[in-house]
Amino acid sequence: MTGGLSALLAFLPILTILVLMVGARLPATKAMPPAFLITLALSFFVWEMPLNWITAAGINGIVIALEILLIVFGALTLLFTLRESGAIKSINNGFTSILPDKRVQAIIIAWLFGGFIEGAAGFGTPAALAAPLLLALGFPALAAVMVALVANSTAVSFGAVGTPTLIGLGTSLNLPEINESLGANDLTYGEFIRQAGVWTSFLHIIPGILVPLIMTVMLTRFFGSRKSIKDGLRIWPYAIFAGLSFVIPYVLVARFLGPEFPSILGGLSGMLILIPATRAGFLVPKDKWDFPDRHHWDQKWMGTIDPGREEIATSRVPLIKAWIPYSLIAFFLILTRLAYLPVSSWVRSVSLEINNLFTTNINIGLEPLYNPGFFPFIFVAILSIPIFGINRVKVKTAWSESLQRIKAPAIALLFAVPMVRLMLQSGNNPLDLPAMPVAMAEYVAGKTGDLWPLISPFAGVLGTFIAGSNAVSNMLFSLFQYSVAEQIGMSRILGAAIQNFGGAIGNMIGVHNIIAACATVGLSGVEGLLLKRNIIPALIMGLIGGVIMILLFNLPLADIF
Repeated sequence: MTGGLSALLAFLPILTILVLMVGARLPATKAMPPAFLITLALSFFVWEMPLNWITAAGINGIVIALEILLIVFGALTLLFTLRESGAIKSINNGFTSILPDKRVQAIIIAWLFGGFIEGAAGFGTPAALAAPLLLALGFPALAAVMVALVANSTAVSFGAVGTPTLIGLGTSLNLPEINESLGANDLTYGEFIRQAGVWTSFLHIIPGILVPLIMTVMLTRFFGSRKSIKDGLRIWPYAIFAGLSFVIPYVLVARFLGPEFPSILGGLSGMLILIPATRAGFLVPKDKWDFPDRHHWDQKWMGTIDPGREEIATSRVPLIKAWIPYSLIAFFLILTRLAYLPVSSWVRSVSLEINNLFTTNINIGLEPLYNPGFFPFIFVAILSIPIFGINRVKVKTAWSESLQRIKAPAIALLFAVPMVRLMLQSGNNPLDLPAMPVAMAEYVAGKTGDLWPLISPFAGVLGTFIAGSNAVSNMLFSLFQYSVAEQIGMSRILGAAIQNFGGAIGNMIGVHNIIAACATVGLSGVEGLLLKRNIIPALIMGLIGGVIMILLFNLPLADIF
């Protein structure tokens, strides 16, 4: 079988997802099962993988999917518990009195608060919180969703306490041949993933600093009375300061603490810096920008929920008390992730390991207490019950809704992750064919050569555009990116990092993300318009990342694996 044919066949599952989700607009629950079946057929009939390898890879995928689902469930349970307590209302109310300028409100709520929520929960929760809050502050529904999605980009590489990096990259590249290569270079696998996270944060520096400015320019261009980008550019000192307020802590945390914390602490630090500075008038523009009068609004701007007509509900929970659960989340995460503290070894002491599953070299390991879904998310959700005095009915509502919301992601992930694991393990075959991602990588490397670094971010963008998840995008394409980097002589750490970077950018145009965010503000029928507009910042940020990769590719980085 020729290299071109094997690459084409390897691409079939991804093409299937693309056609079903983008072309036919089917949800992931209906698109992932046929893609999995095609991967299974390719593995058995074309790559001729032995049954023990197919079975072991599938079970490994199911276990990884369950780990991700525990994180999602824990995050949703905490979010809905706080909603029932009134804490979320109190947090929302705290944002309303900062400044009437809509550009400032968009930056603080969508960029910083959304970044914090992405780091703590991920999986679509930032847009689900930020867009309705902006709507309540008088934003048109379409504008609220647009800025919430654009803002939810830089933070995504380390969303849900590092899931895209630790699970998306971490489980996909943990292969014997990669570990052997790392060992030959005196590098552990854990250090490799940590370094990939550090370089991911570096790649985000320039695009991340620009995100708040891009948001405001898009806001004034598409929703201002003058349709002018100049109204957005006038706030550039404040917007750049907002970008720096998030990005500097974000990079430092990635460098010194690890992949779990950059978005959580970046968002939290940014709010602690920017909100007092805004109240003090630091770099705040003198002109106050707002939307045109309501009767001038385009009908497409409006959803079924009337913006700003209903006041944000009052809450009896004091603002400081409302932030206690999220403060506990940050505290417990740091406590359990710092290796030199004994708490880390205590929570990791409870584990279940199965090595060489079905006589393969596939290993399965579960550390339930170390999974952030259980500790600290569910743990803090339970603590919040007495903290806020939540009654049984509200607790039941929160947990029931969490279980209801987890059903669709469960179906999608329980097919998507085993599909990816089959693709990654397909190199174990008697025909000596390369694994499916490697087959695609060899073909792409031969066609693009030294130009690949420039376009490399868009593989990650494509993955998230299809799957709506940076974690799944990383599972799909991390071995592909690693292998292309190896083929063209580029740092493999940078290959993993650029995948993680591109996957985060793709979040703003992910089909499912757009649909879900529109649903929170009562919008329908404008998904194509949102996609068309959000492609603009995705292209800008992707090209910036590509130019940075070209520069790094041509620099002597011999010390980077």
